[in-house]
Amino acid sequence: MVPPSEYPDLSQHLVVAAILFCLGLVGFLARRNMILAFLNAELMIQGVALNFVAFARYRGNLEGQSFVLFLLTVAACEAAIAMALILVLYKSRATLDISIWQDLREDNLDPVVDTEPLPLPAAQPPLPPLPTAGLGPQPPEELSRV
Repeated sequence: MVPPSEYPDLSQHLVVAAILFCLGLVGFLARRNMILAFLNAELMIQGVALNFVAFARYRGNLEGQSFVLFLLTVAACEAAIAMALILVLYKSRATLDISIWQDLREDNLDPVVDTEPLPLPAAQPPLPPLPTAGLGPQPPEELSRV
């Protein structure tokens, strides 16, 4: 077991948590894919959770760690709901580009004009037909033999 004198300092934990949060924030603001934006929001939540654990360890109590358990529970529920929403939206328009979903904004907000649209995906060749599995149907027997 590591003696308490060799534990990382509180400032080291806070720096790592701030880096996690800033990486998540930059990724959330810079990405246009819904799944990547969602993952970056989760990265920000993990940075906040690390802050709670670091301060709980610094103060010598378990309040921050118990709050992190609730935070992780809420994040797991949010992840399930967000992924279901992303699947429904993808089935609706077959894209996850955030700039396409202008009709989901509030009525009093102006639409955001995208100055740099995403390139169209390249046309993929059709997949080859798969052979049938198992036995094929038997040909009908000939009734007359001349």
